[in-house]
Amino acid sequence: MGNEIHEQLSEARIHHCLIEGDNLDLAYPPPWEHNLGARNLGAMWANYRELGYRRMVYTNTVSVRFVDELTAAMGDDPRVVAVLLTASDATARVRLARREIGSALERHVERSDVAARELDEFSPGWVHRVATDGRPVADIAAEVIGLAGWTSQS
Repeated sequence: MGNEIHEQLSEARIHHCLIEGDNLDLAYPPPWEHNLGARNLGAMWANYRELGYRRMVYTNTVSVRFVDELTAAMGDDPRVVAVLLTASDATARVRLARREIGSALERHVERSDVAARELDEFSPGWVHRVATDGRPVADIAAEVIGLAGWTSQS
């Protein structure tokens, strides 16, 4: 989804950066206890800000539950529009089956089910929820861009 948002914003010539949160602390063993993801986010955002960027698309499934921590890591006071993409269990299973082949599929389905329930229950009420079932990626991305109010360079 982040890549489609990036493509649409680029096509509209709207200045922005895209940061994939899953890559900020992707290591083994996981460095979570060192807060590396937040530290890397802060460092990357500082570099983008220095170059004049004021819009960031940040993708990470659970990030909507940690908005305060993420914005604190950025070191400034950003206006945040958080969006949780939702799908039915059946749709999620179909998507996982396309992505996960082999013996890990069942484990991913179980994790996805638990994560979906927790995201629904624990995400703040002000987080926008966008249903994705049966919708083209381009339409979903356009809706997210509209929620952010990024339809022009203003």
